[in-house]
Amino acid sequence: MFFDTHAHLDLPPLSEEEGKVVARARDAGVTRILTVGIDAESSAKAVEIAHRNAGVYAAVGLHPHDASALSDSLLARLEALSRCDKVVAIGETGLDFYRDRSPRDAQRTAFREQIRLARRRGLPVVVHDRDAHDEVLSILEEEKAAEAGGIIHCFSGDFGTAKRAVAMNFFVSIPGAITYPKSEAQVEAIRKLPLERLLIETDCPYLAPVPHRGKTNEPAFVPLVAAKIAQIKGLSVEDVARITTLNAVRLFRIPAAEEVRVVYKIRNSLYLNLTNRCTNACIFCAKRKDFHVKGHLLRLPGEPSAADVLTLVGDPSGFDEIVFCGFGEPLLRLEEVKEIARELKKRGARVRVNTDGLANLVHGRDVLPELSGLVDALSVSLNAPDAETYARICPNRYGAASFPALLDFLREAPKHVPSVAATAVALPGLDTEGVRRLAESIPGVSFRLRSYNEVG
Repeated sequence: MFFDTHAHLDLPPLSEEEGKVVARARDAGVTRILTVGIDAESSAKAVEIAHRNAGVYAAVGLHPHDASALSDSLLARLEALSRCDKVVAIGETGLDFYRDRSPRDAQRTAFREQIRLARRRGLPVVVHDRDAHDEVLSILEEEKAAEAGGIIHCFSGDFGTAKRAVAMNFFVSIPGAITYPKSEAQVEAIRKLPLERLLIETDCPYLAPVPHRGKTNEPAFVPLVAAKIAQIKGLSVEDVARITTLNAVRLFRIPAAEEVRVVYKIRNSLYLNLTNRCTNACIFCAKRKDFHVKGHLLRLPGEPSAADVLTLVGDPSGFDEIVFCGFGEPLLRLEEVKEIARELKKRGARVRVNTDGLANLVHGRDVLPELSGLVDALSVSLNAPDAETYARICPNRYGAASFPALLDFLREAPKHVPSVAATAVALPGLDTEGVRRLAESIPGVSFRLRSYNEVG
């Protein structure tokens, strides 16, 4: 029920036993964790950790200590990472005038640029503020950060500071330091602020709460922060847990886990939602706006195991087909697709895979022979009549290699899979007849035009 809204799971010693740290958190009732990046490398690791663990989300940013490293390429990298499905915030960013590990002007510039990134992406900002309260708030105001909202992380100010932050659509996040002596100003702020504007965090591996002060902090200790707030507010720990978790879920726009669909039905087909990760960042992708498909919420809190998926499918005999699709590229999880498909075929199912056709690039080998006998049909997203158009509407990190690899995939697919269709979304201005001619020029490949702005 608890949500640790600020952790650094990529840092040692937590990174050395990631699975155990997350398991201990769950045992303590901590069902959600935000792991926060401090530079490009750390942010990428945060995204990887989030994808490995259900209930873990990521923030990507450049810490004020490292603000001197700011560059156009680093900002571009953060923006690219921010488009990953489990990234829910930008940061941590802000000002640290206590240690001054980067020049103050560099800190100010990096802070402003990341607020602008957050506004562009529609994500809240995770703000580091140490000995810079007034200037932090002034920059937030000047950069119109209220449009994005966010968190004053590891709050160390007084009620006046907190009140100004809340007026700008920010939450105040309370760390384990609230359990230390000499935290009177923060105690007063907690007492005066509505619980609906508070969050709880560990900032682990730092700032372990009493009685663990001086030891390595971890998410399993965040209930101790909630207990201190409960004492200050005259509430139960369960009250604090429930309300601060709801605050965080709403801020990060995370759907309730029980609403998310791993297995979902459209017409008489059963779809399997294995991942929200994609090779491409297609300009027409519906999940840029919404994670619903035909009333099914597909934003996964974590990637399901093959065993979990098979349990959810149960008896597939009543369905026309079982489709690996969801809101991501299923062949990024090739081994799981093969394991699930093998069992589904034993159960008598017809199996289809919807794919972007770039699996050979991703895995560095021809994967089509591995699908032989397991997959009855492939729907391959062609989407363009030429490489230039493809690069514009389906950008990805493979660049010019993508379109030739996609065509090679389509040419080889009919040798291993009985039914192969190339598809395209009817984007305004797209030469759909050109796409059709290209698809139908490939022996054994049919063509299907998909409606624009309608998924499923």
